[in-house]
Amino acid sequence: MVKLTRLGDGKVINGEKHKFIEWKEDGTFLESHDEPKIGRSLIIDPQFLTFTWMTTTIVSFEIEQNYIHFKTQNSNYKLEVYEYS
Repeated sequence: MVKLTRLGDGKVINGEKHKFIEWKEDGTFLESHDEPKIGRSLIIDPQFLTFTWMTTTIVSFEIEQNYIHFKTQNSNYKLEVYEYS
């Protein structure tokens, strides 16, 4: 379970899973990753040709114990990842 909060307006997006998308130079999909990196986008609940939410590319990020705080080209976010046993 993941919870993404857009800090500017408090919008909350909940989902089951997330990935960080790496892009080719032409702006098309290259591959997905579990870790953030500058230039990648966050995608919530990725499925074949669909998703719940996708951010613009990450310009900076900090990993804390329980969450990732990151800035994109146009917003600031907090991503919380919950694991259930």
